[in-house]
Amino acid sequence: MGSVTLKDLAAELGLSITTVSRALAGYSDVADATRRRVLETAQEMGYVPDVTARRLQKGRTDTIGFVIPTSGPRFSDPFFSELLAGIGNEAALHSFDLLVSTRPPGTAEEKAAYQRMVEGRLVDGLLVARTRVRDWRIDHLSRIAFPFVAFGRSDLKVDFPFVDEDGFHGLRLVVEHLIERGHQRIAYISAPEDLMFGVSRSEGLRATLKKQSVPLPPEYCIVGNLTQQSGFEAMNKLLELPLRPTAVAASNDLMALGAISAAQKRGLVVGQDVAITGFDDIPLAEHSHPSLTTVRQPVYDIGRQICQMVVQMIHGEELAARHVLLQPELIVRESSGQG
Repeated sequence: MGSVTLKDLAAELGLSITTVSRALAGYSDVADATRRRVLETAQEMGYVPDVTARRLQKGRTDTIGFVIPTSGPRFSDPFFSELLAGIGNEAALHSFDLLVSTRPPGTAEEKAAYQRMVEGRLVDGLLVARTRVRDWRIDHLSRIAFPFVAFGRSDLKVDFPFVDEDGFHGLRLVVEHLIERGHQRIAYISAPEDLMFGVSRSEGLRATLKKQSVPLPPEYCIVGNLTQQSGFEAMNKLLELPLRPTAVAASNDLMALGAISAAQKRGLVVGQDVAITGFDDIPLAEHSHPSLTTVRQPVYDIGRQICQMVVQMIHGEELAARHVLLQPELIVRESSGQG
């Protein structure tokens, strides 16, 4: 059997299509008794309103777009899982759908995904995550005045709404903690240098080491790609140095977990022979062996917040704050020698 139409409903009730349509939409010029009868019959007959037609009338799609910048065959980054959960739950709260696409960052495919969403009017607003140095996404969306909110700041001279974590301060907390624990040979597994959060975290680490007169030899700094595997490989290089570090700060938790694994494979006791720290406080951090000292970043809540902000923009509402910079918190666990 085909789907029930407004025409079928009107014929069943002996009413005009206009009356039935206005009753379903809740217009006040339809008597309560009539509206109740229409709603009951619609339910009995299994009538489903044409959402597409309704959205066309409104001139909106009630959809938010999110292109996840991820590479590789598997989507396994817990950071994005947490972020997506926050965005999705907040979108549902406002009766918005979420159109999600995964594309390798900085590629023609990524640009095409943005163009399709914007020019095809598939979405009313966009969310941008892991902002980059000279980020073309922010430049383009700002120039065409398309509603968007970013998780992360930019080095471009553009004013746009964002939520971000103060990574500079986060790494300052990490370095101060390691120095307090007696470490003077501190190495760093950095995020890719084209990511804005990677820049601010690296700057925080370098500035704090300099202030505390602790040297950072070039060989103590290795750039990873945010995966466990890259953390594992970077840690192996650090442990092969003639004068190996006593502490290693990683720019995210996955690389820190990879570093723990590499140290343990060599028979080292993490937290005693070498201290290792991360950043993000993904769920795995608390339950790793040993548990990971890290900087807490409320990724789920940030997902909710950026989604709420873009919904407000779509509705033409004024944002309470366009620039939200969250202050990080150091979570000390066993991997840095405490607990």
